[in-house]
Order: sequence, then C-alpha cells, then structure tokens
Amino acid sequence: MSDTPPESLLPYERWTEHALRAVVADALEHAGREGLPGEHHFYISFRTDHPGVSVPAHLRARYPQEITIVLQHRFWDLKVDRAGQIFSVGLSFGGIPAQLVVPFDALTAFHDPHVRFGLRFEPEMQAAVAAPEPEPEAPPAPVAEEAPKPQVVSLDAFRRKRD
Repeated sequence: MSDTPPESLLPYERWTEHALRAVVADALEHAGREGLPGEHHFYISFRTDHPGVSVPAHLRARYPQEITIVLQHRFWDLKVDRAGQIFSVGLSFGGIPAQLVVPFDALTAFHDPHVRFGLRFEPEMQAAVAAPEPEPEAPPAPVAEEAPKPQVVSLDAFRRKRD
C-alpha cells in the first residue's frame, strides 16, 4: 500500500486559487469604497505580459514581465469588476498619472505588510500563451492551363540544299 494520496479528479488547487483571488477582490473593493484604514497598505504584483493587462507603454517597456504596485496614500478610481474578473486603479509613476487594468488571473502576489498578510499566486498563463496565428493560406496554385503541344519544326525548309 502506497503512502501517496491518489491523484484528484477534482481541480482543488484551481478552486483554492480562485477563492484566494476573491480575498484580494474583497480587500480591493473595501479599499475602493472605504479607503485603507490605519496603516494598511497593499503590495500587488502581477504579470504585465498577461492578456487583458492594460498599463502605459513606458511601464510595460520598463517592466516587460512583472511589476509590483503599492496602494497606500495616493491612488484613485480603484474599482473591482467581479464579472470581468479585473480591477482598475489610477496611480502616479514618477509624477505621471496612469490608469491600470489588471485581470485577477495575472496576479502573482498580494501583501499587506501592516498585518503580515500575504498570498502568492501562480498566474493563470494558459490564456497568455497566445494561440499560434494561423499560417496565412498559400494562394491557390495557379491552374495550369493546358500548354500548347510543342510543334516540331523541320529545319529542312531552312537548310540550303546541296546540289
């Protein structure tokens, strides 16, 4: 008898990740509605190369794979769209305002250092692996028209006759 548990036919790990992402959504909804109480603040890391992430081009160039943002004193328009499974927030980067849109599936970490609460996520990148673009269809091969049959020309007519 083996000590290894049998492989589950139910996706418990995926369900757990989904439930923990809902905790992040709850925290963000609360912060968007009420602000952050006391010394609470959030560090949120996410994949910038995940489908559906919208960040300004200068940030994407600087952070092509992952970025960590801090929601503490200066953020605005924090909204959670549970149906779309995204959140959006306004932040300032080097004095330049930016609006970010982040799917919850792009999250890699959430941390509230004030209470030492943190979550790590495996981003659900299967959506990020873009389906290979279909090969452009080759133009149809030209239909070869029936080539005219070669004519055999006798050169005799052009030769000088020898006497």
